Amino acid sequence: MVQKYQSPVRVYKYPFELVMAAYEKRFPTCPEIPVFLGSEILHESRSDDGAVHIIERSCKLNVDAPRLLKKIAGVEYVFFIQKNTVNWKERTLRIEARNETFANRVVVLETCSYSVHPENEEWTCFEQSASLDIKSFFGFESTVEKIAMKQYTSNIKRGKEVIEHYLKELISQGITFIPRWTPPPVCGQKDERSPAVGHDADDGLLESGARGTTKEQTGSSCPPAEAVSPDADKLDADYIERYLGQLTPMQESCLIRLRQWLQETHKGKIPKDEHILRFLRARDFNIDKAREMLCQSLSWRKQYQVDYILQSWRPPALLDEYYTGGWHYQDKDGRPLYILRLGQMDTKGLVKALGEESLLRHVLSINEEGQKRCEENTNIFGRPITSWTCLVDLEGLNMRHLWRPGVKALLRIIEVVEDNYPETLGRLLIVRAPRVFPVLWTLVSPFINENTRQKFLIYSGNNYQGPGGLVDYVNKDVIPDFLGGDCMCTVPEGGLVPKSLYQTEEEPENSDHIRLWTETIYHSASVLKGAPHEIVVEILEGESVITWDFDILKGDVVFSLFHSKRAPETSHKEAALPSTSAAGDNMQLIDKTWVLGVDYSRMESPLVCREGESIQGSHVTRWPGFYILQWKMHGPLPCSGTSLPRVDDVLASLQVSSHKCKLIYYYEVLASKDFRGSMSSLESCNSGFSQLSGATTSSSQSQSSSYLSR
Repeated sequence: MVQKYQSPVRVYKYPFELVMAAYEKRFPTCPEIPVFLGSEILHESRSDDGAVHIIERSCKLNVDAPRLLKKIAGVEYVFFIQKNTVNWKERTLRIEARNETFANRVVVLETCSYSVHPENEEWTCFEQSASLDIKSFFGFESTVEKIAMKQYTSNIKRGKEVIEHYLKELISQGITFIPRWTPPPVCGQKDERSPAVGHDADDGLLESGARGTTKEQTGSSCPPAEAVSPDADKLDADYIERYLGQLTPMQESCLIRLRQWLQETHKGKIPKDEHILRFLRARDFNIDKAREMLCQSLSWRKQYQVDYILQSWRPPALLDEYYTGGWHYQDKDGRPLYILRLGQMDTKGLVKALGEESLLRHVLSINEEGQKRCEENTNIFGRPITSWTCLVDLEGLNMRHLWRPGVKALLRIIEVVEDNYPETLGRLLIVRAPRVFPVLWTLVSPFINENTRQKFLIYSGNNYQGPGGLVDYVNKDVIPDFLGGDCMCTVPEGGLVPKSLYQTEEEPENSDHIRLWTETIYHSASVLKGAPHEIVVEILEGESVITWDFDILKGDVVFSLFHSKRAPETSHKEAALPSTSAAGDNMQLIDKTWVLGVDYSRMESPLVCREGESIQGSHVTRWPGFYILQWKMHGPLPCSGTSLPRVDDVLASLQVSSHKCKLIYYYEVLASKDFRGSMSSLESCNSGFSQLSGATTSSSQSQSSSYLSR
């Protein structure tokens, strides 16, 4: 397996030329980097005008590996080839490195770049990416991979510290300014060309800097500024530390790589960085698992319009009066504090009066509000706050709270919250737990993630008072009055919901599952092996526009668009599967007797859609009739006697783990008179996943009339 690393953008608040002078002090040896034993120049060249300077070095490294492994490998040191290309005119340095030792067994590739900050030409940006592919290593592949990644990540941040060390050394020597490169002088003028990177520490580069010591170094005297990303599509290391917290180099890399994948597959908007980070933490920074969890959550948010819940959801008056929860200042760490007086809440009465869906919507609105408050507190307190604290008072909890339908509703709500709001709970303080609490805990705890359970602190009786209790986590001046504090709390006191407000037998919701936004514009469908899902759109006028928007939740499918003059017959069919499960939400329209090119025609080329992708597109119709949108399970194309199957198709077929794909979709027909824009230059729409999102810079361009936007 290839291990990859991608750094955030690290910013030096010094000009490019001064950073290059500090960088060159690392050669030919660098005591500040113990594993770097020395280097030797293999090749050096310059362009005629001196603007481009290329140096190729052989670098000797001492790898911190077990003595036995070194003996088996037969080497004491490893050698890398490093090629540096500095462009003084463009003010960039590109570094490319590859291993020379064991090149046939291990492939290490690294690329680094220094460039001018796009918003401040007196600052310098640094980026780094690398990959490690261990093909074979005497049976120690796993061990070598762990050693290599550990040593590489330990040296990543050390690299920036070394540059800053040499920058301070230069400044202490009075070298605070190095003039920028200028073109070679014409005949008769004095040659004052800036020297190029590549010489040892004592050559002309530093002499040039010494000549310019009368100008103060801009970066060193700049007041601290709010961290901003040099590029809207990239993350700045200072921004990560300021708004997301301290991450290890590999955690930073996971965040950046998952973010890049979302930018490529979910055009228009992607979740905010702190939201992506929550899903990575929930899956211990396993990118594949975090991506799967996040994509399912994004599709859920999109299908049920969760992004708009704070604007659209208005709690019924009954909830305002009998739901005993509310926000109350913050804890000692600056986390928003939510208080829930569960023991005073008539959960049975609320479920009977409102139904599960209203309670779930209310809980979701609380979670959305919590994320909003975390962002506000991050700005207020000047440090990353990505979770909140919940204080649960169980005084009054009794067997009424163990009413089975109520517990069942609670478990469903927990499941939805765990799947879609991971790592948002920083701490859960449970106070005044009665004897009946262990019964409730036994029912609920299996549905709570292990990481979440570790954040629970449970106090029985009055143990929450005094040292080791609430005062360790909440300031005295915000402890609620009903818990012995001095702060008035506006959380409702609850009480029994009058039975006159209960729903009648004809009113209750579907008890089989929680339905959110039953008026959702998205439909769900299954695509089975041998049974595609098809929908028909009847077009009455020639120039109309069919638009579609769908997300692939599971598996890979092929999307096609057909036209027929004949009206297809609707039929629900069950595919030939090993199991006996019905096709359910699968519909087939194209009759098996129909002949392509005779009974119906293809309007769009087949499009392979991968799991997790969001697809939007449109088609300008030419003729009236029936247009059929088809989603078919993707499999390897049949190959002729003279051709071999494509590698991508073979791999895709091996990765299919079931005979069922899932998707959600929405389509709409726009009459030509209603369509805004040129019919000949139809712009494909974008999907807006989330108000958890910040808009990316990549937006769809004006496309042809039948373009599919990924």
